Amino acid sequence: MTATEIQKRNARAENLRVLQNEDNFFVESADGKILYRVTVDEQGMDCSCGDFQKGVKKDPNFRCKHLLSVQNCIPAGNINDATYLGRNTPKLDERWIITIEGNDFVRYAGLLDYGHQKGIYQIDVDPIQLPTKENGNFAICKATVVSKTGESFTDIGDANPNNCSSKVARHLLRLASTRAIARALRTYTNIGLTCLEELGDLNDVESSPKKKPVKQRKPAPKQSKAESNPPVSKSEKMTRSAPKQTAPTQKPLAAEPKQERVVGKAESNKSGPPMSEAQKRAIANLSRRRGISVEECEQMSVESFGVAISNLKSSDAAAFIRNLQQAA
Repeated sequence: MTATEIQKRNARAENLRVLQNEDNFFVESADGKILYRVTVDEQGMDCSCGDFQKGVKKDPNFRCKHLLSVQNCIPAGNINDATYLGRNTPKLDERWIITIEGNDFVRYAGLLDYGHQKGIYQIDVDPIQLPTKENGNFAICKATVVSKTGESFTDIGDANPNNCSSKVARHLLRLASTRAIARALRTYTNIGLTCLEELGDLNDVESSPKKKPVKQRKPAPKQSKAESNPPVSKSEKMTRSAPKQTAPTQKPLAAEPKQERVVGKAESNKSGPPMSEAQKRAIANLSRRRGISVEECEQMSVESFGVAISNLKSSDAAAFIRNLQQAA
């Protein structure tokens, strides 16, 4: 086996769960559905997986990822001191998510950190076009992210004085490189949020007009019967019994429309901008990766926010995305 192949197998072996039963070890498959038996004795190590049975015929020193997982659990080859590996679940730190005008964005540093958690082996950037006066100072770069398992993800990024801040206009090639890497990392990590560094200006963020909250009218205090019907003296009775002069007829004022107060569990969702398309994609991608069905997602949304996913507001959608990211 070459050094590159061993490195790739080691990367896959790091996330496998190992169990021990007397002298035998059992290594869980990547999908958690199968246990492969690994035997360790004086004659060496043996694995029940087909990959090992096929590879050991060609190379006596062949090691499958299940054997490598067991070797990582046994320091200095001492079976009695074996430890147990748990699954390593990469997570995007919430500190790298920023909300602007009701839209969620992820910072480049957060994407890079999440990518390293998942296992980045290599990142290559190739400048496709250098910025010159002839092309309007338009820089284009292509970035390729290679994982430890050998998968590669490629994307491009561009930068020119019209789609970036004046503070970085002198560093167009570096900005195009950062944007290209960010886009490749988004594909690799399956993050549907736009990277903050991809924005030319914060004014590019589309925002929905905010609704002004409706003021609720306070009901007038109720009067007791004693206050509404105070005692009347004899002189007041005589005055009241005298014929009244007819006043000019006035038209009755139109009754003010009653303000109906919205009540219920979803009251907090009645204000604020609606969920963005990026948030919809993020929810769909995260639920698919976590193995959560559409019905379960809808039930989680109703239980947490009182509305279906399609009716979520941007702030509640951001909280829902964070809940999905932290789901096991």
